[in-house]
Amino acid sequence: MIDAHVHLDSYSDEVESALEEITKHRILTISNSVDIPSYERNIEIGSACDFVIPTFGIHPWNAHKYADQLKTLDRRIERSPMIGEIGLDYYFDKDPSHYPAQRKAFEYFLQAAKDQDKIVNLHTKGAERDVLKLLKKYEIRRTIVHWYSGPMGLFHELADFGAYFTIGVELAFSDHIKKIAKAVPMARLLTETDNPGGIKWLTGKQGMPHAISDVVRNLAIVKNTTQEAIIKTVDSNFAQLVESDSWMPDLEFP
Repeated sequence: MIDAHVHLDSYSDEVESALEEITKHRILTISNSVDIPSYERNIEIGSACDFVIPTFGIHPWNAHKYADQLKTLDRRIERSPMIGEIGLDYYFDKDPSHYPAQRKAFEYFLQAAKDQDKIVNLHTKGAERDVLKLLKKYEIRRTIVHWYSGPMGLFHELADFGAYFTIGVELAFSDHIKKIAKAVPMARLLTETDNPGGIKWLTGKQGMPHAISDVVRNLAIVKNTTQEAIIKTVDSNFAQLVESDSWMPDLEFP
């Protein structure tokens, strides 16, 4: 199975148990970062598990802390096989004075993604239109749109642009997410948990890696297919996304 968007650095005492689950269930896990400390922690965690790919990004909530020192991020950007989590957020970030910094940081990462031909893992909440405009501006074709919950019209525009979409744990709680999941083309479907915070945000309980199985099961119901078909489709989609990508590590596991 593939969990295309998590934050392993956010685990504390549970991180060893999380890695045991990831290894036991063979879950290819993309551990996104939100700032420099989280990336360094993800690197440390990833060194202990072959199924974990740590990636570097500055979350839009943290962009204002880094917007005036973006050049200092270059070494980490170059080290990262994929860029994430990056993007814009006009919904949860209620301070409009942060938005110029968000955009400045986002554009910096998009330019790097274009120059280095890297996949981006995107946060789009409340800023879907601006995100799409900037993806077009920088000609970023290999995109993972994480936990999309915006308008259906913009969903279709992003799909037409060629974006991949992660469907995650909110599928079990939201009719809107079910509508989006039904609309995602099978060839652009990926899965995620946003662990450990995704489930905790919804239920108050700590999310663990095995929750990806629940996502697969619920997707199979929504897509009127089997769990095996969902797993095979997502695996094939991810393989297509990273095909011939010199930045990504060898994904052949024993």
